[in-house]
Parts: sequence; C-alpha cells; structure tokens
Amino acid sequence: MDIEQLILHHIKMNPYISQQDLASKVGLSRSAVANYISSLTRRGEIKGRAYVLKEESSIICIGGANIDRKAKTTQKARLYSSNPVTTSESCGGVARNVAENLSRLGCHPSLMTAVGEDKEGRWLIEQTKTLGIDVSKVWLMPTERTGTYTALIDVDGEMLVSMAEMNIYEKITTQFFEDHWASIKAAEAIFLDTNIPQECLSLLIMRSKEQNIRLFIDPVSSAKASKLPADLAGVELILPNREEAELLAGTKIDSVEDCALASQKIHERGVKNVIITLGEQGIYYSSTDETGHLLPYQADVVDVTGAGDAFAATVIYGLVQQETLSTSCRLGLAAARLTLQSAESVSPLLQPTKLYEIVKEFSS
Repeated sequence: MDIEQLILHHIKMNPYISQQDLASKVGLSRSAVANYISSLTRRGEIKGRAYVLKEESSIICIGGANIDRKAKTTQKARLYSSNPVTTSESCGGVARNVAENLSRLGCHPSLMTAVGEDKEGRWLIEQTKTLGIDVSKVWLMPTERTGTYTALIDVDGEMLVSMAEMNIYEKITTQFFEDHWASIKAAEAIFLDTNIPQECLSLLIMRSKEQNIRLFIDPVSSAKASKLPADLAGVELILPNREEAELLAGTKIDSVEDCALASQKIHERGVKNVIITLGEQGIYYSSTDETGHLLPYQADVVDVTGAGDAFAATVIYGLVQQETLSTSCRLGLAAARLTLQSAESVSPLLQPTKLYEIVKEFSS
C-alpha cells in the first residue's frame, strides 16, 4: 500500500485523526503528511476539515428544487370554466427529484440549489434531508421566494397546463460553485439541469471536462436548453425530449428514424451518450457502441409528473453501476412505469430489485 492509500486508510478509520497522529502511523514528518493531505484535498479525494473521504456512488445534483402543487380534476376538464379538483403539495424540482430517486436506489446524492428563506424553503430542505440527501450545500436566499411549480392534471393523469415561478435560480452565481468546488470534484458524478444561469452551466461543463468528472445533463426545456454552450465535450450523457433534441441538433425530428441524425449531430458537439425521450413512442438511445429504440413499458397512469426525472435518475444509476446504455435505458423505463402508477412525483416503491423484475417481465 503506497503512502497516499495508507493515509486514506487511517483517515477512513478515524476522520478526526490529527496530522501528528497520522505522521506517527505512516512514519513521516507532520509537514510531509500535511503536503499529502493538501494534494489529496486538491484532487477531491478528501473534502472538509474532518477529512471527509470521497464516497463511491456519490452524485451531486445541481439545479432546480421547488414546491410542486398539483390540482387534479375529478372529471374531464373544461377550459374557461370552474373545475372540481383535488389538490396536493410536495417537494419537487428536476435536480431534487433526481436526487430523491438516486437515494432510493442506494446512491449517496447531494443537492446544490437555492431556496428562499421562507416557510416553503425551510420545509423543502427538511423534507429532502429526511430522504437521505445531503442538503448542506443548499443556498438559502433571504430576499428571494422559493421556486414553485403548479400543474393542472386531467382526470386521466395527463398534464393540461403548468406554471413555474423560478426566478430564484437566476440569482445563483459562478462564485457559488467556485466556493464549493472541493465538494463537487469529490463526487463520483454530477447531474446537472439547466435551471441555473448560462454562465454557471458553462463553468460546470468546462471544469468537469478538465477534471474528468462524469457529467449527466437534463436540458429541462427547449428554452433552457438554449443556454447550453456549443461545446459539450466531456458530457457523458444528455437526455433531451424531442423538442429539446431538435434545438440541440438543429434538425427536425418527425419520426424515430430522424433521431439517428439528431443524435449524431449532438455527438458532434462532444456528448458521449444521447437519449431522446419521445413520450408514447418511447426512447431512442445512441452511443459509439450501440443505438436503439425502446417502447415504454405499459402502465396504468395515475400521474405523469416525475416520470422523466425517474427515468433520468435510473439511467444514471445504471451507468454508474457499469451497466450498458441499453440496459440502463430499460431500467429507466421500469422506473418511469413505477412513477406513472404513483400519485407521488417519486415512487415510494423504487428500488433496484423491483426495477430488474420489471425489466425481466417486459423482456420475456
């Protein structure tokens, strides 16, 4: 075992060990140990004063975290008229939902976002924390309102209209990520949604490439996808829907066959893996090793909210677990099915064994 590995071993056994005690255990001077500690910290193997070690399956989720408010009609919706509904409120946001899905899958997610110093923000932080998600890097903004997402859901589970108040994310600055870069680079991977400002997206993509950090991106919407830089080199995976893929590729997608050309154009921007989600037509996936089209798994739809986040999180889980892109997509479709059949934005039934069972059921 080399010196660095020996130092990491002793820190793992006691994260609060002093440098003098470390020096005694590894047979070096305290100043020499300090130099090793400094080097390991710069590389992200150690983070924090108490020598917090880089964890396996640790994924930092950066982007949106807001309050989801849903109103579901009890009969077929009628526009320009009063509709009887049942209402609910829960924690939401793309990055936050992906973090919750990853936590349920046994990963160690952290959330980096901004919320207001209001009752909604405090409630969102507390609820998210109880799910095993590290919220220590959530930015509490005293003069801003926590983001909200309000959706009207038809009786059949389809979303009719949604309204988003998310101005708070525009207040996030590149300095926020610079200040926390030691924690970011200590993660095994980063999930990034495009709710944050353009300059922050560019910084995170550039720095992830420079330091060889696995980066997964959800464009969120065509308007927000336009904030992504032309150069996406180093991005391991991007998950656009049809409209977002058209914008990223600069080409029209009228059929599944058109996805091949669109994916190729996105690859040319530097992305390693591309998955285009097509709603009822399923998904198209593409990498240098494999391409394919998969239909969605049949489900009795209760609510469509969160299905895309479940798909994205589970594909990432599969790739982190060294599954192929095609197998990861199948696991993602299984997670989407569970979520569609739940009234919650994140299915409480989500777990790896259940996903593999669903994949096996629909593969037979």
